[in-house]
Amino acid sequence: MKTLATKKNAGEQYSKEMLMDLYRTMVRVRAFEEHAAECFTKGMLAGNIHLSIGQEAAAAGAFAAIQPEDYFTSTHRGHGHAIARGMDADRCMAELFGKRTGYCKGKGGSMHIADMEKMNHLGANGIVGAGQLISAGSALASKIMGDKSVTVGCFGDSSTNEGSFHESLNMAATWKLPMVWFIENNCYGVSTEIHRVTNTPDLATRAAAYDVPFAVVDGTDPTEVYEAMKTAMDHARSGKGPYVVEAKVYRYQGHYCGDPAVYRPKEYMETALENDCIEKLGKRLSALGVTDAELEEIKQAAQTEMDEAVKFADESPYPDPAEVTDDMYTADNERCVAR
Repeated sequence: MKTLATKKNAGEQYSKEMLMDLYRTMVRVRAFEEHAAECFTKGMLAGNIHLSIGQEAAAAGAFAAIQPEDYFTSTHRGHGHAIARGMDADRCMAELFGKRTGYCKGKGGSMHIADMEKMNHLGANGIVGAGQLISAGSALASKIMGDKSVTVGCFGDSSTNEGSFHESLNMAATWKLPMVWFIENNCYGVSTEIHRVTNTPDLATRAAAYDVPFAVVDGTDPTEVYEAMKTAMDHARSGKGPYVVEAKVYRYQGHYCGDPAVYRPKEYMETALENDCIEKLGKRLSALGVTDAELEEIKQAAQTEMDEAVKFADESPYPDPAEVTDDMYTADNERCVAR
């Protein structure tokens, strides 16, 4: 976990080292997503992908507060969470390519990356709101087993209208489960502006119905996200029950890669670009004496890393069709359709 440092510049309470770490994570997430988008438009990927370009500060800040022993669930827009957690870019990209060297041996693809072995990643999920139930179940397991792990559930604004949100939050509050829910609110569920289908300006306030504490933060500021998540993680780890954090972010692309997003007013992207999280953090680092050349070096390193990830994925083999039922939970079930 990162620690606060003494003031290094007027109004800046974080060390240059910590801000550089956050900047590096954010740049790597964006580089991964941009490379994935390029590969998709070239026809190198099967299926579809959902990108988190613009939301990098939320992932970087949140995962800076998460400990190695903690668990997390992700969403269909989850590549950024995987990279921010420290997962290998080569294996993540290979999974998008459907290759055997991917985290799920190419069988999961973009919406189902998972790494239980090293990262306690309980999986991304293509079903809106499904991760909420999984994260609550994981938190229940931690309470029963008496470990010190907290489970973080990451999801978007639209899924807070699912019954799973209310049912599992009610359960977690009643049983005081060690769970933190992290809402990345980019204001659009597919093409529907969130305030057309909700009656509150913020979504985290719904936690109050279950007497669960919450925070609403600027998702373009990684340190503001970090502070809120650190408070939330400490709360959950101490046995006080769940906590909900909402980060207000911007989704630069449409719902999926290639979606022109004509349903959004032009002011949305104008405001988004004015508040670009990488540019904003870059200015904070400049005020601490970091040169443009140093920031550019970080960006170039990320580009090189992701170039190599694409090469690795492209050159990796596809899984053997004979292994299609391997690693399936139902493989040994007598009711399995593959029997």
